[in-house]
Amino acid sequence: MKVFVGGVVAAFLGFLGIIIGFHNVMGFIAGAIPLILLLGGLMAAYLGYDEVKEKLPFRKSAECQDAGESKLRDEAEKYKQEVERLKSELEKNKTA
Repeated sequence: MKVFVGGVVAAFLGFLGIIIGFHNVMGFIAGAIPLILLLGGLMAAYLGYDEVKEKLPFRKSAECQDAGESKLRDEAEKYKQEVERLKSELEKNKTA
């Protein structure tokens, strides 16, 4: 409740300040808008950099590709073994 009352009082004082110093407030806002746009644009560009980097057609280093390929080969071999095991179980169930 105290926070709510404090917020209402702060909003009322802010509203009075805008009315009394309207010219100064508009000058501040006019100066702050380009700064906010600049900082917001830089932040958006920074956050979107990774997404753009992933979509670029450039190849990764050979080291990264080799590591990725070996991981894929290991995973493929694991799945081949699983398929063979399941086939043998299927054959056992057909004959039983």
